[in-house]
Order: sequence, then C-alpha cells, then structure tokens
Amino acid sequence: MTTISLLALCALAALSGCSHVISDEARRMVDPSVTFSGLRENPVSYQGKYVLLGGVIAGVKNTKEGGQLEIMEVKIDQSGMPEDTFRSQGRFLATTETFLDSMIFKPGRLVTLVGEVTGKKTMPLDELDYTYPIIAIKEVHVWKSYDAEKGYPYPTPSPYYYYDPYYYGHWPGPYWQRPLGPVFRRW
Repeated sequence: MTTISLLALCALAALSGCSHVISDEARRMVDPSVTFSGLRENPVSYQGKYVLLGGVIAGVKNTKEGGQLEIMEVKIDQSGMPEDTFRSQGRFLATTETFLDSMIFKPGRLVTLVGEVTGKKTMPLDELDYTYPIIAIKEVHVWKSYDAEKGYPYPTPSPYYYYDPYYYGHWPGPYWQRPLGPVFRRW
C-alpha cells in the first residue's frame, strides 16, 4: 500500500512541475479553434471570443482610457512560454482599463495572455498602415528574465553563455594561436 501511495505522490509531483502560467479558469474560456492567422486576417469575425496568445512586447502606451501593449505574436509551448522569437505571424494590441507600468511591461520582454477579441485598429507601423487585432486582457503573465533562461536561449542570454565563432574551423591558423578573448572584426 505504501508503494502505491509513493508512486502516486511522485506522479503528482512530476505533473505539477509542468503547470501553465495562465489559470485554469482563464484557459477554459479560450476558443481553441481561433488561430492567430485567422484572427489577423479578419479580427471582426472573432469578436467576443477568447484567445490564448503569447509574444514579445514591442511597445507600451498609457492614456486616459487605460493601457495598451503592442505585441509581436509568437507561438507558445505547453507551459505558455513563447517559443521561437524569430517566427511571428504579426502583431496585435492588448488593452486594459488599468495603468501598465513601462518598467514591468518593457519592450523585449515575453508575455502570455488570455483576452477577448474586441475588434481591430489601423495605425502606422513604420511607413505603412497596419491593422492590429485588439485583445482585451483578461489575464496576463510577464516572463521574468530567469524564467526565460530555463532552457531557452532568448530573450535574455545567460551571463555564463560562451560562444566561440571559430569553433567550426574558421580560424586561419593553428588552434593555439586563437585569441583568448572576444574577437572584434572591422569590415
């Protein structure tokens, strides 16, 4: 009997390590049939539906009406963490009636959120007019730098990370003549 109890306890502990950063209540509201590509093409047709999205903060703005995050969408993994920050299907705006502190919601930080699709907004992005889907934030998680270092190389490099650009034999000469510090080239 104690062996079975011990196995059950170990299984429960293993499963609890893979918890999601968004609450179960918020995730139950999400419509899994909504894809970001579909949302990007026609945000108005998804009004009133809840989505689970992740990405990289591109900008934060606060007005009298509340706060607004401009987010570059990135796919998320099982725990809710944005995976590959080099692949995106576009941007969206996440809005709230409360103030968003720009020291917490810094550009470049990863976020995961659940929110309701409320429409679209066209604004200038560089030299073109870009149509953003608007998501009213229900729940949001901002990833801390140490969260991002759990096996993911981005967005914050580890201070102990070492990269040797000459590892693959691109150094012109024997290995003992390679420089010991960082190499800066002039092009």
